[in-house]
Amino acid sequence: PSPTSASQKLAEKLTILNERGNGVLIRMNYIKKTCADPKLRPSILTDKVMEPAIKYINKKFPNIDFRGNIQNLTCIQRQKSEVLTATSTYYDSFLDVIEFRDHVYELLNTIDACQCFFDIAFNFDFTKNYLDLITTYTSVIITLSRIDDKKALVGMFNCAHEMTNGSSDPSYPRLGQMLVEYDHPWKKLTEEFGPHTRSVTTALLSLKMVYPRRNLPAEQWRSAQLLSLLSAPATMLDPACCDTVSLSSFIYLSHSERWIGFLLCHSSLNSHQASQELWKMALRSGLYLTLTRDETLNIHKVSEDLFDSFKGYSKRVADIKECREHVLVNCGAMHRERRQFLRGAMKELYKVLEDEPGLLGPKALFVFMALSFSRDEVLWLVRHSENMPKLKTPEDYVDNQMAELLFYMEKLQGLMRKFNHVVQRYHVQYLAQFDALVLNDTIQNMYVCPEEESVLLSSFVSTLSTLSVKQGNEELDFRGLRMDWLRLQAYTSVNKAPLPIKDYPDLAKVMNVIQFHTKMVDSMEEMLLESSEVSILCFYPRVFEKMFSQSSEEMTMKRYLMSFPCVCAHFTQCGHPHCPEEVSVHLRLCVTFLEQIAKQTSNVVLEICAEQCNLNDQLLPKHCAESISAARHRKQKKPVPKKGEVQKEKPGAESLRKDRTVATNVDKMHLMLTELCSTYSLCTDFIVFDHIVVPTEFLLSHLETRLAEIIVRMANYNQTTQEIARPSDLLAGIRAYTASLHSLSSYISVDVTRLVKSVLLQQTQPLDSRGGQTITTLYTNWILESLLRQASNSLIVHCPTMHCFVNQTTDTEPSFRAEEFSDVSELRALAELIGPYGLKFLSENLMWHITSQISELKKLVIENMDVLVQMRNNSDKPEEMASLKKRLTGGENVLKRMTIIGVILSFRSMAMDSLKDHCPYLMGPIECLRDFLTPEADIKVTLSVFDLASSAGLACEIDPALVTAVANMQTDNTSIDEEYKLSCLLLVYIAVSLPSLALDPNSSYTREHGGHNNNIHCLATAINQVAAAMFTVQNKNIMQHLKEFLLMASSALLQLGQNVERVEIKNRESVYLLLHMIVEESPFLSQDMLESCFPYVLLRNAYREVYRSFIITLG
Repeated sequence: PSPTSASQKLAEKLTILNERGNGVLIRMNYIKKTCADPKLRPSILTDKVMEPAIKYINKKFPNIDFRGNIQNLTCIQRQKSEVLTATSTYYDSFLDVIEFRDHVYELLNTIDACQCFFDIAFNFDFTKNYLDLITTYTSVIITLSRIDDKKALVGMFNCAHEMTNGSSDPSYPRLGQMLVEYDHPWKKLTEEFGPHTRSVTTALLSLKMVYPRRNLPAEQWRSAQLLSLLSAPATMLDPACCDTVSLSSFIYLSHSERWIGFLLCHSSLNSHQASQELWKMALRSGLYLTLTRDETLNIHKVSEDLFDSFKGYSKRVADIKECREHVLVNCGAMHRERRQFLRGAMKELYKVLEDEPGLLGPKALFVFMALSFSRDEVLWLVRHSENMPKLKTPEDYVDNQMAELLFYMEKLQGLMRKFNHVVQRYHVQYLAQFDALVLNDTIQNMYVCPEEESVLLSSFVSTLSTLSVKQGNEELDFRGLRMDWLRLQAYTSVNKAPLPIKDYPDLAKVMNVIQFHTKMVDSMEEMLLESSEVSILCFYPRVFEKMFSQSSEEMTMKRYLMSFPCVCAHFTQCGHPHCPEEVSVHLRLCVTFLEQIAKQTSNVVLEICAEQCNLNDQLLPKHCAESISAARHRKQKKPVPKKGEVQKEKPGAESLRKDRTVATNVDKMHLMLTELCSTYSLCTDFIVFDHIVVPTEFLLSHLETRLAEIIVRMANYNQTTQEIARPSDLLAGIRAYTASLHSLSSYISVDVTRLVKSVLLQQTQPLDSRGGQTITTLYTNWILESLLRQASNSLIVHCPTMHCFVNQTTDTEPSFRAEEFSDVSELRALAELIGPYGLKFLSENLMWHITSQISELKKLVIENMDVLVQMRNNSDKPEEMASLKKRLTGGENVLKRMTIIGVILSFRSMAMDSLKDHCPYLMGPIECLRDFLTPEADIKVTLSVFDLASSAGLACEIDPALVTAVANMQTDNTSIDEEYKLSCLLLVYIAVSLPSLALDPNSSYTREHGGHNNNIHCLATAINQVAAAMFTVQNKNIMQHLKEFLLMASSALLQLGQNVERVEIKNRESVYLLLHMIVEESPFLSQDMLESCFPYVLLRNAYREVYRSFIITLG
């Protein structure tokens, strides 16, 4: 190459400056956003103390007298180090602009001096890089001019610098001058670019063949069957034609429009008709151009304002107004039609390529064209949707089908990544066996080829000729080849080049094709990013969320909704090394979309479950009474239904259909569920900012939360009226929900079993994972506040014969039927619902109430301690006992509290007994372990085994939970001996108070219930278990103390036999039975012990007496 072109390194400078310029541009935009956002604004700009200094600097900038004794700057003097630190990064960034500007002008002047030739059809990359550099530089200057605080930041830095170092920063004068010059950027820019008008105009005019074909309306796309592989089946395997127009499809349409603004070379608009036509075409494409990120340029307003300041541009101003009207009237509809066409075209393209991925080789260009066109339409709508003035057709700027377009963009990208090896293999063979030969022939046909250019071209041929599909990815690196081609474009584009590229169009065409093919081999990701990058949506969160909500309202779009969170995976691509802090780890949009999709899906799933639960409820046994009644009276004449009376439909009637076209609510819900579940098929997981996102986990999380709420709501607990659902009804409802939920697995791959287990396991705890109440808490509260409270007041009776609680017959209507909540089937349902953990929580609450009663009992014992000690010592002296008993107070209270304890323990026993079916295969070993224990075993071992056994629902001689509760009652103030004494005296107190039960008219024994009407039969359970627990804690002999109790109780009750008063003897026999019950319940007492102190004949007569009043029926 000539010394001029080679030594100037135009290709290298263009490449480096474009990359650098993008970084500086993004940095300027970030500074603008930071200074404009109250939350991110630098603290020195918001500090009230700094306000006088900022006002002074803005007023005097750039000629600020830092050395004078300016009172306004004293605040900076005080905090000069802080100001220097806070403003240095901003100052350095502004210096980067000066540095970039200097290099750009140096390069542009060099290009003008070399009189470079620009034509997109010949030197595609060289021309593209040149135009990109100009628009990037212009964007940097415009963005810089929009930073309101730039003067304050620069002035404060220099002020602090001078105060610290005694002199201004060397770069300050130039920087200050630049900021002042660009207060009106367009005027200054047009002046600067005056000398470059010829080069810029030449480059732009080369777009006249490309831009119009790139900007066709949808009707012409449709008539040309653009992107269709099926329109010409015979040519399906032919390689896609890769000419300059095709290559230009990768260029952002908005970039082309930025190039064609002609603001920097406006003089050509009056001198070139072609320039005018191209300019008008670009102005008719939209109102806004992107500077960077979400920073836009109202091209019509800017052009009009600029041209108004020039003489002789009145016609151009009129043209601008006409183009603006055209945009407002036609543009929205045109882009809407394009998006509509692309949806169908991309769907067809994806379906064909998915079925035949081998076509990705020859037709890869089709994929990239489809992605580029779609990307441009998405970005156009994003730019314009919120910035448009009032329109007659605002619906053109609203797209409720955007989800489908984004969906197929994601699908096509996924297909290219999946079959990358297919594309790579095809193009390696194409390069080696076709492109290398064509290039060689082209070189041979060139009539002149200087030595150095010949070396480059020969290296291209040799590199391509040696390619093989057996080479690894490391060896397939063509970045050097592409850089050499850009260098060759620069060498051959300068004036008087030995090998002018404009004379060799075939070489340009072949090399442009080769460049594309090499990218297919080693730069697939970069190509996908270049052609389908929509990460700018990260900077338009409101627009993006609006698009999502509009799409989610359309039934047909629900299957494509997953494309929105998947697009968020591209947000990591929009960062730049020059401004890494711009894109922070921001998952909000992605999480919001996934939450919304999961919410919609879970709502539909649970609505279907609710419907199935209602249908299942109709089949429950409780609803069959009417059918049974009708069957019994079937022989009778069927009564004629009254006029207007609607006969009740039987379960299953909803499945009978007269017309299949009539869609029921369930049909619609299933259709919606199918659509929503289809969207989860887009991807199983994706990565956003180094976070692995699994969409189905959001669905499971939503279902878990909602299902927990529904289960609690189904319990129907009302704290005011103390109403609650029967456990069996709730269990049936949960089973119906679970069965329906399992059908979700047939739509998408989710672990419903894990979900249900997680929810139900949380319901066995007092609070769920969100801190909400569970059915364990609700049923525990209801049992304590309603069932057992009424049982304590004898409104509800414990019924040993039926293993439940029953209501007493009273004048008032009971709020609930106790047997419907406490029989064996209900308690088993409760055990299945709340499980061993829930029953343990219930048990702990019951124990708290028991220990409260024991505490009160101890207080009563302490009040009567002297009398009780004497009674214990004189138990064999009836006369002494009679006189001491008269001095005893609170006997009824003791028995009442012991009865309450007995009722609680009886209920707990019934509840724990329902656990036996919980682990059937472990019951045998646990029973064997329990029965293996001997009285001589260590008490800790015994209690641990009993704890295991009681958790499995087995009865134990000593209740381990009660032992723990009693042990926790021990205080530091009382010694073990004192506690032991209180325990002994408590038994004495109970024993001597038993005869007083005969005075209570409710103490009568009921054969039907197998107990007494005032629940005193529960005293047997209470005495045995409380005594066993207390003496276990105190490490005393349980049997010995229960024998002592039996002797005193027998002696006290035998006194009843000697009393002839009718009042006392009325329920005497019923009270006698208590002794027998106590012995029956106790594992420590026997009938022999009872007979030794209480005649069996009295028990026999007592049973005969209480049973006499009942009518015995047989059969």
